[in-house]
Amino acid sequence: MRIATVVTASAGLLALMGGTAVAAPADTSAPAPADRKCEGVKLSGSLPLPPAGMAVQQQVTIGEDCKPVLGEVRYVPATGQSAKNAVAAAPAATAEAAGSRTVRSWNEMYDCCNIRMTGLYTNSTWDTVGGQVTNAASTARQEWNREPWNAGWSLKSSSATGDANYAAHADFTYKGIFDLSGDRYANSHHTYVKLNGDGTSTCTFDVELKSTFIGWNWQRGCA
Repeated sequence: MRIATVVTASAGLLALMGGTAVAAPADTSAPAPADRKCEGVKLSGSLPLPPAGMAVQQQVTIGEDCKPVLGEVRYVPATGQSAKNAVAAAPAATAEAAGSRTVRSWNEMYDCCNIRMTGLYTNSTWDTVGGQVTNAASTARQEWNREPWNAGWSLKSSSATGDANYAAHADFTYKGIFDLSGDRYANSHHTYVKLNGDGTSTCTFDVELKSTFIGWNWQRGCA
């Protein structure tokens, strides 16, 4: 699935990278934090499945010196993807002894203007009978932003394996107005969903960034 937020995607990256072209020479002035590029960044983390009707989410921002700044883990009402922007707190997740469960996850990279560049999403359902997982099924989808004239982010490859232990992967490349070569940027997303016989689940996320800038942020969550 391709998401083409054409104008806003271009504007957001331009605001992020525009300062680089006009920065003073390195021997006379250090670059502003937002202009500082970080190479070969990998971020990882896990979140538990919250109670039915709730979502759990966390934002990780690329901070100064390319170090990750961990945001608060939040339990919020699950109202689709808008759950990521809610602020209400909720108790920690509790297990369901039996029955059917569903867990959705999101694994997204945004620029410093909070424009989503790339994302990997999963949806898993399963039943629990006598403490065992049955009827497990999972799917994955990918979304990315495009620019005019058939440029921007592209999906290079994707894969998914497993049932009760589900693993989804997506590799994205970029070729557009900020890098005509197509060699500078690449985002790889990995999501692992473990389904348990007691009705609980854990979502584990990784993202690998070939190049990034201070202020880019990783948003992850499950509901």
